[in-house]
Amino acid sequence: MALDAVAASARIHPSAIVAPGAVIGEGAGIGPFCTVGADVVIGAGAVLTSHNVVEGHTEIGEGVMLAPFASVGLAPQDLKYKGEPTGVRLGARSQLREHVTVHRGSVGGTGMTVVGTDCLLMACSHVGHDSVVGNGVILANNVMLGGHVKLGDNCFLGGGAAIHQTVRIGRQAMIGGLAGVTNDVPPFGNAFGLPARLVGLNVIGLRRRGFSRENLHALRAAFRLIFRDPGTFQERLSAAEAQFAGDALVEEVIGFLRSTERRRDLIRPGRMTAEFGTDEEEG
Repeated sequence: MALDAVAASARIHPSAIVAPGAVIGEGAGIGPFCTVGADVVIGAGAVLTSHNVVEGHTEIGEGVMLAPFASVGLAPQDLKYKGEPTGVRLGARSQLREHVTVHRGSVGGTGMTVVGTDCLLMACSHVGHDSVVGNGVILANNVMLGGHVKLGDNCFLGGGAAIHQTVRIGRQAMIGGLAGVTNDVPPFGNAFGLPARLVGLNVIGLRRRGFSRENLHALRAAFRLIFRDPGTFQERLSAAEAQFAGDALVEEVIGFLRSTERRRDLIRPGRMTAEFGTDEEEG
């Protein structure tokens, strides 16, 4: 190992194996029986607790914590992968709990799997190759993301949820535990079931993030119009676009829906009447 690649204040346990070429930042800690590959960069203050494996062209952000047996940057589970130099980026202060796996990208995708800042990946969750996880995302225990999945900022995915490859989930959405998601979920939505269906807004999450009563009223009305009112989907979408012109949050939802390439790629509504409730419930 090149001595100038390891900060003087870094703490490396004698049983850890750090390959020559790895870069270890100030105050980083590498605990017992960890293995760090030659193309890995570990940021300042990051901690590999024990029995962690980090490989590939992987960047571990400042203050990241890997709990025992979490692994980052191993080869993608893709039969087309032939050892190409792909990698992972983990954002600052994210936590990967026990047995989490984040696989590196593939040449069939962007070549990079990305996890944003301040994320919590609970025990045994998995992030597949070429996926992009936004900032502040929480994956509960045993969540499974297929390859090329995209999660917006501040999503919450309940325990055991499975997200099919290439699916997009907009920001501030909530996915219920054990849901099987095979279609795109719009921003601020709440999806549940197997197969998952859109059942309303992520009202609790939006309140916790400081969204106003007026924000919730507008989003609720827009969701009713787009997903429940009569008419074709394109007619309803155009009506919402006209009715809520200038509302940034509703426009974000409409932009997401219009960017989905095929209508059948969007999640279908579930029992919208019951789960949307009434505006009075927000007071």
